[in-house]
Amino acid sequence: MQINNFIGIDVSKLTLDITAVVDGKEVGYVQIKNSTKEINKGLVGFLERLGLDLKYSVFCMEYTGIYTYPLVNWLGTKNASIWMESGLQIKRSSGFQRGKSDKTDSLRIALYAYENRYKMKTWVSPRPVIKHIAALLAQRSRLMKCKKQLMTAVNEQSGFVDKEIVKEIKKYNQKAVKGLDKQIEEIEKSIKQLVREDENLARLEKQVCSVDGIGFIIGVNIIVNTNEFINFKDPRKYACYSGVVPFEHTSGTSIRGKNRVSQMANKGIKTLLHMASLTAIQHNAELKDYYQSNVLKGKNKMSVINAIRNKLIHRIFACVNQNRMFEKNYQPRLV
Repeated sequence: MQINNFIGIDVSKLTLDITAVVDGKEVGYVQIKNSTKEINKGLVGFLERLGLDLKYSVFCMEYTGIYTYPLVNWLGTKNASIWMESGLQIKRSSGFQRGKSDKTDSLRIALYAYENRYKMKTWVSPRPVIKHIAALLAQRSRLMKCKKQLMTAVNEQSGFVDKEIVKEIKKYNQKAVKGLDKQIEEIEKSIKQLVREDENLARLEKQVCSVDGIGFIIGVNIIVNTNEFINFKDPRKYACYSGVVPFEHTSGTSIRGKNRVSQMANKGIKTLLHMASLTAIQHNAELKDYYQSNVLKGKNKMSVINAIRNKLIHRIFACVNQNRMFEKNYQPRLV
């Protein structure tokens, strides 16, 4: 299908800033409320005023979690072309930027889509079961955060507050933590049931979790995050998205900074992969030797752990792309 219209959308909690670009030039802009009712009215009216056909348009936006749901769901019902791109990719392609506003951001997104039209990646909306699991994982994350806050508060008071007061606070905390643990356990049971009842999810979970260091919750997060490995097929791109790949920071002869990972990465996935790496070092002899030998050579510990994160990503994608379980001494078959 020939795409002629490139619609850049800056998504926020309350509003959508929309800019249309045709032949590399801005032809219109509108801001509407981020709700299905307003999208159905405002977006359709915007396209009609400009004489742009929905089926010859691509709607490009950064992924901002649940804030994209009303728009993406509406576009899905219209069989429209959706292009989700990382903010890091758009920023790097835009070069030097003057000023920032929601309107200019939507224009930059539209221009990015036009200039990279031959690399367009159509985004596939997650199945209802994936959205269900994603919501449960988000709730589990909130509860884990609450639990951590409660435990941290008590630990910080120890040594500074009277022991009897700390003891009393711990008593109340125990009840709250116990309640949180119960809710977390129930959520995990629900997630496991949803995964086991779905043939594709059950297969992916077994393959992903066959990699040393990848537990059930981490594995399911990766499956949901990649949309069942539909929206991410290349481990290198996912490693970049996860903040695992360090970028060079040099310019001419004057700037010689250390290679560093992007601060615009998905920090949630990065944290989960960090936990997986620490577990893998403990239980996988190869990765343990890799870690210890590189540390002995004087390499920074976090740099080595980051390399192990990258290895885990490549192992996971190899298993999924080749439809197999992880094998420590895997030998590719000759065709």
